[in-house]
Amino acid sequence: MAWGEDEAIGPDVTSAGLHVSERIGRDAAAQPDLEEALEASRYASHPYSSHPKEWPPLVEVAETRQLPPMLIERYNAAAGEGTALCGIFSDIHRAWATVDNSFFIWRFDKWDGQCQEHNVDEQAICAVGLARAKPGIFIEAIQYILVLATPVELVLVGVCCSASADGTDPYAELSLKPLPEYMITTDGVTMTCITCTDKGQIFLAGRDGHIYELQYTTGSGWRKRCRKVCLTTGIGSLLSRPPAYSAIMIFRWVLPNAFKFSTVDPIVDMVIDDERNTIYARTEGMKLQLFDLGANGDGPLTKVTEEKNIVDPRDAPYGGRRPNAQRSARSPKPSIVCISPLSAMESKWLHAVAVLSDGKRLFLTTSSGSGSSVGLNSSLQRPTCLKIVATRPSPPLGVGGGLTFGAVSAAGRAHPEDLALKVESAFYSAGALIMSDSSATAMSSLLAVQKDSAAQLSLPSTFGTASRSSRALRETVSALPVEGRMLCASDVLPLPDAAFMMQSLYADVECFTGFRKPSEKASIKMWAKGDLPTQHILPRRRVVVFNTMGLMEVIFNRPVDILRKLFDGNTLKSQIEEFFNRFGAGEAAAMCLMLAAKLLYAEDGLISNAVSEKAAEAFEDPGLVGMPQIDGTTALSNTRTQAGGFSMGQVVQEAEPLFSGAYEGLCLCSSRLLYPIWELPIMVIRGPGGTNEHEDGIVVCRLSAGAMKILESKIRSLETFLRSRRNKRRGLYGYVAGLGDSGSILYKTGPIIGSGGRVNGRVPYNSQIRDMNPTDQSASSKKPKLLYTSAELTAMEVRAMECLRRLLRRSGEALFLLQLICQHNVARLAQTLGNDLRKKLVQLTFHQLVCSEDGDQLAMRLISALMEYYIGPEGRGTVEEISTKLREGCPSYFNESDYKYYLAVECLERASMTNNPEERDILAKDAFNLLTKIPDSADLSSICKRFENLRFYEAVVRLPLQKAQALDSNADVINGQIDPRHHDMILLQREQCYEIVMNALRTLKGVGQSGMQGADKPSGLATAVDPASRSKYIKQIIQLSVQWPDTVFHEHLYRTLIELGLENELLEYGGSDLVSFLQSASRKHQEEVRAVSSLTTGAAKLQDLGAPISTSQTKYLELLARYEYLRNAVLQAKSATIVADSSRNPIDSSTVDLLEGKLAVLRFQMQIKQELELMAARVENTSSSSESPSDPFPRDNILADAETAKAAKDKAKELSMNLKSITQLYNDYAVPFNLWEVCLEMLNFANYSGDADSKIVREIWARLLDQALTRGGVAEACSVVKRVGSKLDPADGACLPLDIICLHLEKAALDRLSSGEELVGDDDVARALLGACKGLPEPVLAVYDQLLSNGAIMPSLNLKLRLLRSVLAILREWGMSVIAQRLGTTSAGASFFLDGTFSLSQTGTANQGARDKIISLANRYMTEVTRLNLPHNQTENVYRGFRELEEKLLSPY
Repeated sequence: MAWGEDEAIGPDVTSAGLHVSERIGRDAAAQPDLEEALEASRYASHPYSSHPKEWPPLVEVAETRQLPPMLIERYNAAAGEGTALCGIFSDIHRAWATVDNSFFIWRFDKWDGQCQEHNVDEQAICAVGLARAKPGIFIEAIQYILVLATPVELVLVGVCCSASADGTDPYAELSLKPLPEYMITTDGVTMTCITCTDKGQIFLAGRDGHIYELQYTTGSGWRKRCRKVCLTTGIGSLLSRPPAYSAIMIFRWVLPNAFKFSTVDPIVDMVIDDERNTIYARTEGMKLQLFDLGANGDGPLTKVTEEKNIVDPRDAPYGGRRPNAQRSARSPKPSIVCISPLSAMESKWLHAVAVLSDGKRLFLTTSSGSGSSVGLNSSLQRPTCLKIVATRPSPPLGVGGGLTFGAVSAAGRAHPEDLALKVESAFYSAGALIMSDSSATAMSSLLAVQKDSAAQLSLPSTFGTASRSSRALRETVSALPVEGRMLCASDVLPLPDAAFMMQSLYADVECFTGFRKPSEKASIKMWAKGDLPTQHILPRRRVVVFNTMGLMEVIFNRPVDILRKLFDGNTLKSQIEEFFNRFGAGEAAAMCLMLAAKLLYAEDGLISNAVSEKAAEAFEDPGLVGMPQIDGTTALSNTRTQAGGFSMGQVVQEAEPLFSGAYEGLCLCSSRLLYPIWELPIMVIRGPGGTNEHEDGIVVCRLSAGAMKILESKIRSLETFLRSRRNKRRGLYGYVAGLGDSGSILYKTGPIIGSGGRVNGRVPYNSQIRDMNPTDQSASSKKPKLLYTSAELTAMEVRAMECLRRLLRRSGEALFLLQLICQHNVARLAQTLGNDLRKKLVQLTFHQLVCSEDGDQLAMRLISALMEYYIGPEGRGTVEEISTKLREGCPSYFNESDYKYYLAVECLERASMTNNPEERDILAKDAFNLLTKIPDSADLSSICKRFENLRFYEAVVRLPLQKAQALDSNADVINGQIDPRHHDMILLQREQCYEIVMNALRTLKGVGQSGMQGADKPSGLATAVDPASRSKYIKQIIQLSVQWPDTVFHEHLYRTLIELGLENELLEYGGSDLVSFLQSASRKHQEEVRAVSSLTTGAAKLQDLGAPISTSQTKYLELLARYEYLRNAVLQAKSATIVADSSRNPIDSSTVDLLEGKLAVLRFQMQIKQELELMAARVENTSSSSESPSDPFPRDNILADAETAKAAKDKAKELSMNLKSITQLYNDYAVPFNLWEVCLEMLNFANYSGDADSKIVREIWARLLDQALTRGGVAEACSVVKRVGSKLDPADGACLPLDIICLHLEKAALDRLSSGEELVGDDDVARALLGACKGLPEPVLAVYDQLLSNGAIMPSLNLKLRLLRSVLAILREWGMSVIAQRLGTTSAGASFFLDGTFSLSQTGTANQGARDKIISLANRYMTEVTRLNLPHNQTENVYRGFRELEEKLLSPY
């Protein structure tokens, strides 16, 4: 993994990840189904609990608002004799009311001064509904349809919502658009209520007892735009219904008596269960009806059942005791005031709850099977019945006083019936119940009932009774005295962005079934899971209550809000301790972390710095969270048998470390943050229709960018808080720091406990950590053996908290990386992966992305694809831009090495696109320098291919060898000092690095990587390079490879050279270990050595180096075949000579010398033949071109060229027939055809001494230079000097007269530069001479010194100045070469020390003698410059160059 510094250690993160997984599993299992909780509460003594009086209230009124003035005015004008209805449209954050035929609508969550009015015809409005508009029927601005029902007609009105200017309020503006073409008569049926489905279906209940559906279309031909279909008489049951969206809560206020009928039992309320696609209907006679809409909600409406006596308390299912007759006569029959569906988050077995007028609740199911079977197949089964499964007694009265944890004080009450609630209206949603109670004579009150969060704690126990009580449903009751009667209530839905974020996070979590619909209403169902698991992500719950006095917003405070208010006031520590005792140290510490790190919902921006600091102090207070200790509850088991005897057969478990509440709180907080994403895939394959399909789809991220950003922010805030407390040494960090070596505790990967601790080879954090539970009083008083000291336990806990902190850091970086990838089209990036990696990506969970090697590798591949997108030909940025984001946001996935790698890739990409050779070389060198700093982090297989294409073979050789060295930095494989289990693996990795260099040689040779000769299909790179350049590159690779001190690599290199037929290069450039390699190779090839020996025995008698091989051996051999045969003979003869001591027939060393001489002569012959063939071809091409009109004798020239071509052809043919001696080759072939270069090589080979003044050699050099100047100017002449001179011995002045060469070239350069014929650099000639002398500066400087000191030779001052410029270039090259030799780098790298800010003395590696010599020469030639009688502007640059060189070498800094 790309872990950075000490902040993220892989094993620690992995261990923490396993613990988070275990914690998430335990929390999910601890959430009981509502049916299980109700069943368990039957055996509980206190189903209700009270809230401590000293604490801030659980439920409070946030704000009250009066009704709009125009509504009050209209209602007063009717004098209470008209028809009035009211309700809440939570979908659009509006409240509404009607007075007779007028409809009013306004904002309920804030008063913006707007109250819109819409009037229908003279008839009074009797029902109102709101549905989302069907797509494609109305204009796009109409998002909802308002349905207004009068006794004579149904009217549709368009509703348009628009956002505010800044986009923060999506419901800022609302307008009503009349739709006159969408009205239909009621046919005399008065509608009592209207309800709508999430799909936009509109259902109406009539006074005639039937249910209708209102359908509307665009209207075409004879079809009406709007029609009413009765669904309960068999008519229209087969009609199809197009999908739409949303539903509305409607509440009846006052209906005139004229609308009531006695002949039928009309439906007065309908509620739709959008999860199960059912409708619950309540009639005026207190009957409950159940209707089915089909599995998908688009089937025909089917009536399932109708229950008449569902609320009779004498029925056995009701669960009450049968009272005596007198009391029964006085007690009125309770009525149903509210029925609400239960979401699947609350229960998979219970489907609805009915609230009665006496406060009792009936929990209903629509399935006839058992709870377990229905829970597993609820999505497949359709409703079959309607029956009561459980009842809940009414909340006790007197919540404000006398109520102590469920015990109701009956003092002062004479009659039991006086204790009964009188509920006028109720509202139930996601586990919260609000009832309007009018039992008190003074004023009515609101009773708010919700789950007791303290009872949600999972308390494992070994006894069934305790386990059942821990899962029992316990609720708290809060009373709010209010003026007026509650008419209706509704949840305040979160904004669409927040709802979409929560839906994105929790849609695929198993226990949050039914949360897949992306609506604001679906998000509020999360409140059903309770406050503790969701208070970090959900806002405070808000309910708007519409009563007769106006609107009232009620807020449900969560436990973390109670704690915040306790910290915000002058609260006694005893109250904080009471809070910790009530909720447990772990849960309370988790809430302290939420406040200290400010993790609460953005809407709850109420956490001050003072509160945050107090929460942090409480989190670190040992008096509140405790200290780590040994868990004694598991040390001994209950040894008493059920019969009261004593059992000796039970195993005594070993005591385990029990960490404090601070660690438990961190675990809870971390696991709940990661819960919705931890064990789920981060990517899915989405089909064309938006469904998750695994074929023909694209890869998309499962999470939205907004959800990931919010979650990342919370995780990073928590990690930042923990890191700040660690750095400040607060809490346990300070305690551990006081023990001494805190660094080893926080960062070392081994065991951190004392020597007596037994960890079984695991980090102590991996051991099982259990919850803080009260000790078992029934356990034996025998104390277990003390395993750890308090210091060791504290150190273990601090280490465990550090592991969790690193996990949080890594998780935050993973979320940042996912966001960045999603911003750049993850589908396109995934396409760059292979099929196998693409499958792994789709199956990769967030847990694996954070903790596993596979996740790290996939992240690296995605980053690589992202970088390629940026630096490609169509890239939209630079590596610097994206790397800055990655290094800052996710350094553990993208560190400094990755940054340098991609910078190098960018340089290579730019180099491949430029046509400037100098710029290409500079970019390639920059890339090489970057990659040399990270040899073990680069993907060399692709990088070296890029360098090959740029012909930068230094990188092709050095980078793989550096990586091989990094894999075995101590050379353990070579020395045989490595574990045998790892030997083969490391050796294989090294060989893979070696193969990169070998494949480069094969490519240049035109051989595939398999080693088979590609004669028919040579590689593209080999064909793109001319033979001379190809040979040069091969030699460069061999020379660079031999310089590397790796004997194992040398063996691979030598074998590959023999395999590719490069024996000449092997023998010429082989290293010092070549002899041992050939000796080893000869033992493996004894037969070949004997064959060569028999061949060379007869040839050893030949004295003339140019004597031909015998006719029997060469008669049927071509020249090339002879060359290959003779070369193999040389190689094998050398091998045989090396093993002469072990051979019976040793070969004399003169045999090898003889064969090498014959091979050299044969090479000359092949070279001359090739030159003659090229000459003939060139002459023929010249003759076939058009004649020059300026030539006075064109015919004569053509004839001369034709004769030359014919002679060259004939001579070439002669050379291909048999071998010639070196004398014949020189006199008969090389000299007549002006092949001066070959002539010089042959003279050098023959050790020609000649006459005293080497007149012949000097004349040949003069002709060769004139020939080169004629062909290509000074540049071509310098190239020839470097090429030919490098093959000669610079110490031998006979064949390499440097003085003649130097003077000839410098004069030609000055003349051509002065005339403007050619642009010649100041150092071109000097560099050519250095190349001819194989980089040795002394011989070249001696020649220049000789020329400068001889006034007769050097009469021209301009020529002398040019020579001094060349001397300056040579001195600079010498200085760089000395530094490079000592530093082990290239001259380009050494130039940094001369041109940069470093001096030679700083390196500490420069050769003192060479430096002194260079300084002396620079001083002397600086004096020579001052003596030149030339203008100052001509000599200034040269003088300054010598002076700066001298100062740079002399400077100590």
